Amino acid sequence: MPSFFDQVYAVVRQIPPGKVASYGQVAALLGHPRAARTVGWALAALRGENDSDVPWQRVINSQGRVSIRNMEHAPEEQQMLLEAEGVEFNLNGYTDWQRFGWAGLSAVELEALLAAL
Repeated sequence: MPSFFDQVYAVVRQIPPGKVASYGQVAALLGHPRAARTVGWALAALRGENDSDVPWQRVINSQGRVSIRNMEHAPEEQQMLLEAEGVEFNLNGYTDWQRFGWAGLSAVELEALLAAL
């Protein structure tokens, strides 16, 4: 059975460019709706090679704002990476979930993804 962190990385890899998901959305997809903070810890733990293939920048808080607290990446960097993918933020730093929110995975897609780990 893959670790929760590995499951988080697998799900986050599915978020397409130009879309965002919340920490809570990722946690809920994995069957742990109260584990949003743990999703954040998983993404904060990315280092080196893992960092390059997991689009960590696509996970933001449920209010639609960047809320990263990571020594290696600043909030401005995360927002800049998202804007380069086409995600727009208003002057107060919020994005529109209707336009840029990721729909997630179906149960069948999630099951296949996790089975492949």
